[in-house]
Amino acid sequence: MIRLSVSAVVWGEGAGFGLSDGERGLLLMQRSDNGHWGIPGGYVEAGESVVEATAREVFEETGVVIDVGRLIGVYSDPARQVIAYPDGNRVQSVNLCFEGRALRQGEATTPEETLSFGFYAPDALPEPFVPIQQVRLDDALKGGGEACIR
Repeated sequence: MIRLSVSAVVWGEGAGFGLSDGERGLLLMQRSDNGHWGIPGGYVEAGESVVEATAREVFEETGVVIDVGRLIGVYSDPARQVIAYPDGNRVQSVNLCFEGRALRQGEATTPEETLSFGFYAPDALPEPFVPIQQVRLDDALKGGGEACIR
């Protein structure tokens, strides 16, 4: 099965996000299913755009309201993007990763998916990190105007 997913590399700035004035950090969440840290995201639902899905997933998992920005990349390599679920199903996830800007903090609507979350300096990321998301984060941090296709 193939499913469309979205994720976001979200930047927050200042005291409203637990950072010092002028300090920027990346929004990361610790997943409840495996304890790994990563960027928020999930599957696109019928009837919504990828921008709507990105904003929804970030809010559901962290309570952070975001402005969705540029497309960082499209990730579809079966060597990285096949997820094996405990029930035996295997899903190839085609992921669109966007950059986002945190606007305000609210209350997460699916807190059972998240053990913890916060904003972190790019050079001080918590571990362990979700392996398939490292390339997305690397692409976001190198910047550039063109989306990566991997």
